[in-house]
Amino acid sequence: MDSSSKPSSSTVSRTALVLLRLLTFVFLLIALILIAIDKQSDDAGNQIKFTDAYAYRYMISTIVIGFAYNLLQMGLSIFSMVSGNRALNGDGGYLFDFFGDKIISYLLLSGSAAGFGFTIDLRRGDSSINSFTEKANASASLLLFGFLFTAIASTFTSFALPKKP
Repeated sequence: MDSSSKPSSSTVSRTALVLLRLLTFVFLLIALILIAIDKQSDDAGNQIKFTDAYAYRYMISTIVIGFAYNLLQMGLSIFSMVSGNRALNGDGGYLFDFFGDKIISYLLLSGSAAGFGFTIDLRRGDSSINSFTEKANASASLLLFGFLFTAIASTFTSFALPKKP
């Protein structure tokens, strides 16, 4: 087989990055929808929703920040694939991709951990809100997947970092 028909490693990396960012986008979107619509009435008739808990507010904040960053990176990645040029040229663009992916991935992980932790605490206190906590737990799980895909993307962006002697 002719070696010139093989895609270059940079094309494969760009394609993998777009796929990872697309998967992150989908998981964060579903996580956002799940936590935003999550509400339930307790035994006294009071309605419980995500805004009642600081941990869930933090979780939704990390989802929104990760979602916005991922949307920006998806746009930049698609632009790069279509035009063949990077929108952010030079070392600064590669550093932005790498450190941005690192910071956002850790932020997503902390949001997921906050959601999981608070859900466990809620379940201990009141078993009548299981429907509420199951949706919150599902959202935290999807956020964890968003972290994993962003962390993998940061590995790909590390390969593109300029090599300094």
